[in-house]
Amino acid sequence: MCGIAGFSGPDVVTGITRPLLERMIHSLAHRGPDGYGYHAEPGVGLAHARLSIIDLATGDQPIHNPSRTVWTVFNGEIFNYVELRKELEASGHRFYTQSDTEVIVHLYDRYGDDFVQHLNGQFAIALWDSRRQRLLLARDRAGIRPLFYARSRGRTWFASEVKALLAVMPECARLNPRALMQTLTYWSAVDPDTLYEGVQSLPPGHVLTVERDGRQQLKSYWDWTFPPEEETSPSRYPLTVEQATHELRELLVDAVRLQLRADVPVGAYLSGGLDSSGIVALIRRFTDTPVRTFSVAFEDGEYDESEYQQTMVRHLGTDHTTLRCTRRDIGEAFPRLIRHTETPVLRTAPVPLMLLAGSVRQHGYKVVLTGEGADEVFGGYDLFKEAKIRRFWARQPESKLRPRLLERLYGYLRNSPVSNPAFAQSFFGQGMEHLHRPIFAHVPRWTTSQRALSLLSSELRATASAWNPLDAYEQTLPPDIHRWSGLARDQYVEAKTLLAGYLLSSQGDRVAMANSIEARFPFLDHRVIEFANRLPPSFKIRGMTEKYLLRRALADLLPAEIVNRTKQPYRAPDSQSFFFDGKPLDYVADLMSEERIRDAGYFDASAVGRLFEKCRQGRSTGFADNQAFVGVLSTMLVHHQIHAAPASRDPERAASPSPAAAVSAG
Repeated sequence: MCGIAGFSGPDVVTGITRPLLERMIHSLAHRGPDGYGYHAEPGVGLAHARLSIIDLATGDQPIHNPSRTVWTVFNGEIFNYVELRKELEASGHRFYTQSDTEVIVHLYDRYGDDFVQHLNGQFAIALWDSRRQRLLLARDRAGIRPLFYARSRGRTWFASEVKALLAVMPECARLNPRALMQTLTYWSAVDPDTLYEGVQSLPPGHVLTVERDGRQQLKSYWDWTFPPEEETSPSRYPLTVEQATHELRELLVDAVRLQLRADVPVGAYLSGGLDSSGIVALIRRFTDTPVRTFSVAFEDGEYDESEYQQTMVRHLGTDHTTLRCTRRDIGEAFPRLIRHTETPVLRTAPVPLMLLAGSVRQHGYKVVLTGEGADEVFGGYDLFKEAKIRRFWARQPESKLRPRLLERLYGYLRNSPVSNPAFAQSFFGQGMEHLHRPIFAHVPRWTTSQRALSLLSSELRATASAWNPLDAYEQTLPPDIHRWSGLARDQYVEAKTLLAGYLLSSQGDRVAMANSIEARFPFLDHRVIEFANRLPPSFKIRGMTEKYLLRRALADLLPAEIVNRTKQPYRAPDSQSFFFDGKPLDYVADLMSEERIRDAGYFDASAVGRLFEKCRQGRSTGFADNQAFVGVLSTMLVHHQIHAAPASRDPERAASPSPAAAVSAG
């Protein structure tokens, strides 16, 4: 796992390239503290910050092909590199390292742009073909590793994080109002939009090519796809439940086996739920790899899962570390989180994971496996069951019994929206007119998130009033999505919004890499996703039991209380993490003050003041208020951090910072 940065263009000459590359890559020192690497030639500059995990001795990047006409820098891991290398060597290719990176240049020589189809991994790749004076950028299928790019001054610039682009393009340090509204609604900006004017995110499963003359082509090579609904009945599916269970088990064992490949010790997160417990159990049963486990516990019982974590520690006999996280820990670490996410968030949940990654690093580990992705792949969230009930209810909208099924959801919440049947029917009954739209399942969530839009300044409110989030998002969906089952449509939208835009970024890559930790996600092996996407919906949600087939596949590896446990999403205290004895933390009082809010210009100072007071008094018990507060505070932190940075000098003449200063800043 690493950080990459660079640029290409016809005016790029070797003499001025190195200082710019150093300026960019030193801002990513936290992603790769084990060393820097560079390559510069007419037309391109490539830079790499390395976190050494595979081929510690000879794996330094950039890596080239035998003729030195193809160069690459790469962030991530190619898990099937051993198998790919054997195939390439059998065809006459000769390697000069033992790294996974080198297979990339050989595959490109052999297959051209289609080389990405052969990769099993999590990656952001920049590849330079000097023969064609051509830059290629590629991102993994699920969007695990980030990659940003911008077109400016006749060049294409790219980097693993936006801060590296801002180091040479300070003009991009302006917030994009449309992306801000997207983030406050969908929890993240919609690719290719980012919060920064002129900066784009390479979408998951895409390749961007930049030709000698500057022409760009963005091409999809993979997506979450599902069969037409009429083909998803169990009677038409070629496997029985028993056969599908066996095949899933074999896929998961192989995904875990591949993702354990490393030349450093490997750890794993253990939340106490089915998913992470299953990953650790698969490691223990089917491999010889020793694994150290880590978990986070909370002082507040509503969020704490340590009882189940300890059940799994005893069951698996792992060497285990628990990080105990308080509300004050969360509040005080929140500014550091936002420095790394580079975008507003609507929850504080990423903070404990950032602190947990720090604990992993302190214990001498660089790699952890996690259970992330299982809920999106196998239908694990209450949102999916909620949508199933609402569709069932919509067939008889006058029924009083059907909406009562909602009472079986959200039992883990202290202030559950279904605890009051009348309120539940009113809240979940809204949006029924969107029954046949692909975004149907997400209307309640986005309605809650949009509470923050009511706090926008009058200028931004005017823009927001002309923006329909449902219509806008549907324009991004594939044309054949209407042919899929309701669950498939729900899963697709979830994968493209919450998973790729938030969970794998703000709660995944960014919090792990803030501590120079590589997180790996076996449930997001593309073979597992493709297998699950072909399953009948009843193999995922049977009655009101979520992740039905996954539970079967893991049943003999785990205690019954874990296998049968209802999904409890990982959460953390939100607005209550910023107030103690009725007083806000100092930076919160400053950034949320009327003067600061008014000067920034994004929000209405009076409206924010009322919300602030409500949270200070501890009366913000619902998701809407909490998400709005965290969204406003994190937006103000982004604004403060990018505008409080020292004014950049002309990047073409600026001297690069020293490595020590860059590490300190990271």
